[in-house]
Amino acid sequence: MTASDPRPPGPAEGTQPEEADRLRALLRSAGYLKALVFCALMGIPVSLVAFWFLVTLHELEHLMWSALPGALGWDAPPWWWPLPLLLVAGVAVGFVVTRLPGGGGHIPASGLHTGGISARALPGVILAAVISLPLGATLGPEAPLIALGGGLALLFRDLARVPATAQSTALLGAAGAAAAVAVIFGSPLVAGVLLIEVAGVGGPQLFAVMLPALLSSGVGSLVFTGFGRWTGLDAPSLSVKVGVPLPRLDAGDVLWAVPMAVAIGGLMHLIMRGGRTTARFIARRRPVTRTTLCALGAGVCAAVYGLTTGRSPANVASSGQGTLSEMAADPHAWGAGALIAVVLCTSVAYTLCLGSLRGGPVFPSLFLGCAVGVLLAPLPGLGVVPGMAAGMAAATTSALRLPVSSIVLVVLVLGSVAMTPVVILSAVVAFVTTQLLPPGPVVRPRSDPAR
Repeated sequence: MTASDPRPPGPAEGTQPEEADRLRALLRSAGYLKALVFCALMGIPVSLVAFWFLVTLHELEHLMWSALPGALGWDAPPWWWPLPLLLVAGVAVGFVVTRLPGGGGHIPASGLHTGGISARALPGVILAAVISLPLGATLGPEAPLIALGGGLALLFRDLARVPATAQSTALLGAAGAAAAVAVIFGSPLVAGVLLIEVAGVGGPQLFAVMLPALLSSGVGSLVFTGFGRWTGLDAPSLSVKVGVPLPRLDAGDVLWAVPMAVAIGGLMHLIMRGGRTTARFIARRRPVTRTTLCALGAGVCAAVYGLTTGRSPANVASSGQGTLSEMAADPHAWGAGALIAVVLCTSVAYTLCLGSLRGGPVFPSLFLGCAVGVLLAPLPGLGVVPGMAAGMAAATTSALRLPVSSIVLVVLVLGSVAMTPVVILSAVVAFVTTQLLPPGPVVRPRSDPAR
């Protein structure tokens, strides 16, 4: 561009055409088309295995927490029930981590960045998850599912004798993980967005561009919604009426979302940092003994909750998925004392399990955020549903450090886009809060015992 050139500055000439030509060439290449077909076919067995893996976990959890107590004459698990179960889980997972290839999968305190999982590590990943989750770990099944899907994809590649390259490994691993994790989240959209962020596509620059865009879109939606309500005028937008009454956002909901996100971001940062500290504590010496102690400590948290509130200790000794549904369906059934107890006990149990047992960090963070939102709902001007939405968005974003995935997940969990502005605002504020706090210790994966 010269001094007399009226055109505004922009990207270098030829950059966009070159990128478009490169993309067209890639899509036309026989190798890439074969990879697409292989990924589509591979998604069938991976999703089936993931389905039966989840069914197995559900049936084992029902056996341990409903059928077995009922057979022994209890209507619900007694307060001490988590203690023997998590004692067994700690011992068994400790042996899996130290004796089997792959160390039972990644440490949950690392988030969802599971890294590459080889096919030979799959038995340890499956066994550690099957031991941890039904016996009361305060973790979810999503991380083992990601590892299972990625590992199966690479196994099928080897069975089909497809050439193994760095590009094919990354592509097939991501595709297999997405096929598996779509089962638990109930939507391929969440799986796709999640894997993009977990893979770090775009690097830090992605977040630098994405956060202002998310924040401005959330604020813009609030302005349009509020201004239209205040003036009585209607600006046309693309929307679908679902035919059911939805709560409306008020100024109080928006104002409370910011300090809530800061506070929840700080809490979740402490929990994740505590989980990494727990993992380092276990790795120093006698990992089986220390894993057992941490798992038993999580059992004590669940037992204390059951003893002090009279509620089921499974509210703490679980992923929180079932309790989250109950709380969302009838939040007024939870008194302030029960909410405080479940937040405190779940936070400590979650911290211990993040560094010791095997599972994923998503479901407990959703539950904690929901519980904090319901607890704070009596604040003047804050509604129950906006409080839940803001709490879940802030907690999930802080735990995963994946703001877009967390926003999509929370909106889909709520089943409505009505809370989207508050969800976006809370997620962005929580993400910035956690990024500005000291990062804490780094979790280093345990060396493969088979090597």
